[in-house]
Amino acid sequence: MQDPQTALGGRETVQDEDAFRAATMYYLQNQTMDVIATTLQVSRSTVSRMIAHAREVGMVRIAVEQPTSRSGQNLGHRLAATFGIRAHVVPVRPRSTELQRLDQVAAVAANLLGQWFTSRMVLGVAWGTTVSAIAGHLRRMPTTGSTVVQLNGAANTYASGITYASDLIGAIAENFDATSQHFPVPAFFDHPETKTLMWRERSVSRVLDMQRRVDIALFGVGALTAEVPSHVYSAGYLTDQEMTALTADGVVGDVCTVFHREDGSYRDIEINSRATGPTPRELRRIARRVCVVVGDRKVPALLGALRARVATDLVLDETTAGNLLERATARPS
Repeated sequence: MQDPQTALGGRETVQDEDAFRAATMYYLQNQTMDVIATTLQVSRSTVSRMIAHAREVGMVRIAVEQPTSRSGQNLGHRLAATFGIRAHVVPVRPRSTELQRLDQVAAVAANLLGQWFTSRMVLGVAWGTTVSAIAGHLRRMPTTGSTVVQLNGAANTYASGITYASDLIGAIAENFDATSQHFPVPAFFDHPETKTLMWRERSVSRVLDMQRRVDIALFGVGALTAEVPSHVYSAGYLTDQEMTALTADGVVGDVCTVFHREDGSYRDIEINSRATGPTPRELRRIARRVCVVVGDRKVPALLGALRARVATDLVLDETTAGNLLERATARPS
């Protein structure tokens, strides 16, 4: 058995050709690590490094399909029939905390995004707690000529918020070797007139044009009472007066910092005239809209979002899915 570095031509880093050969034997030919090591005349640890490298650079894309439940009544099918969406229900460990459920769902969402987002596409991203968790699970999937664009502004009156959003958009873009396009405006303007004027500025108009070209939108659902706090409610974006007004107006949550009620209505909510994210109507122009949600307390907000038809694809855990269906089909008391 050769020394790993000698087997790789004296190089310390794994080369793509070596990684491709090892990955092909492992994933497509079902060869064991020992067989691959013997065939390539390297050590078993080097084979492991080759396969890991193949995953990291995007040669390998792993997909896990959820099987149909034994009863034929699985939650995904019921959600699809109820809301006209593609539902991806993630099995979770019993007694998992909400943070653990979020981590498991984020990992699945990241895997799906890696399958759907390819070269010469535009990905629109709305910042938030859930999308941040997804970004942490993304594997490197190089693309060509693709762009990741921020969908909603991030600045607020207490802190810029720009670094948080920029870092998130940049991290996602880096995983795909994509160009990042930031949206340097507040999450909410103080006056609707200011938004109207800003939308005419060339620097802002350029980003809006890119948003109109989005092929896939990725976002979560914010909720006023979520167990894992939604970023827009916990990071100084709303004043106490605004929070009180939202509650009084029957608001249950938001998508892309545009607020809605449980019945899906949103047009007459005052703060939405000052919000910088796309409305449900604007989102519906995007071919694939991926909504990722975890949390029992987010169910009313999620139900409102689905009634506003913001999503084509929904990724969520079993517990949230069951509670969503129960609430959606409950008779008014």
